[in-house]
Amino acid sequence: MILVFIGGGAGCLTRYGIGLGFQKLSSSLPWATFLSNLSACLVFALTIFAFQNKTESNLRFLLIAFCGGLSTFSTFSYETFLLFKSGMIMVALANILFSITICLLVFYVLVKL
Repeated sequence: MILVFIGGGAGCLTRYGIGLGFQKLSSSLPWATFLSNLSACLVFALTIFAFQNKTESNLRFLLIAFCGGLSTFSTFSYETFLLFKSGMIMVALANILFSITICLLVFYVLVKL
């Protein structure tokens, strides 16, 4: 449980740092959320690819805790909802398509190798 606590905190701090880095970017797309979700997918897929034979506690630390703290599906959903609500239908749809496609490609490329 301590590893999950530490990993979750590290993921949350990473997510917070990414958000700070994109605060001044004026863009319709929520890039910080996209980058956080993409980063979590990269870490998750690389962990599965590289550490298949490691102990369960190592996987729990990286996959459940760190990636769980870093990924932001609820934020992604809310930001997409706000795009729809503000009438930016095409941007909202692009956000959905872009985010899901890129993150799925990460798993396809890294896990299928």
